[in-house]
Amino acid sequence: MNETGLSVVIGSDHAGFEMKQHLIMTYGQRSYRFTDKGAFSGESVDYPDFAREVCEHFLFGGFDYGVLICGSGNGMVMSANRYKGIRAALCWSEEIARLARLHNNANILVLPGRFLTKDEAEKIFKVFMITNFEGGRHVRRVEKMDLLNH
Repeated sequence: MNETGLSVVIGSDHAGFEMKQHLIMTYGQRSYRFTDKGAFSGESVDYPDFAREVCEHFLFGGFDYGVLICGSGNGMVMSANRYKGIRAALCWSEEIARLARLHNNANILVLPGRFLTKDEAEKIFKVFMITNFEGGRHVRRVEKMDLLNH
């Protein structure tokens, strides 16, 4: 995939705030156009509010990808996957990120902010953004996911 100009809607709770800011600063100067939906500080907030903001903007705003970050990643991935059309993947390694895109056509990257270094998060983000969906036998499986979310 050509990375130039990819649009990414990103959000976090307080536990992911620092990592979110780091990704925006690291990659926002390069090939990615970020839209930051908060949180805007490390002050305690509720992760479902930010998952909703990112998912709704992704679904209706024409973004290429979304990124969500909270402490463990679990709250964000659970919240995001309640939306039809969202395929959020909790990724803690480059290989998991690659497979989430390759086999599952994931469109929202979820990172566990308290369990990754900034360097690890950068690498996972990069792999997620550059990996294309493989298609083939995976298409019918991905199509079945939306049937679960009425």
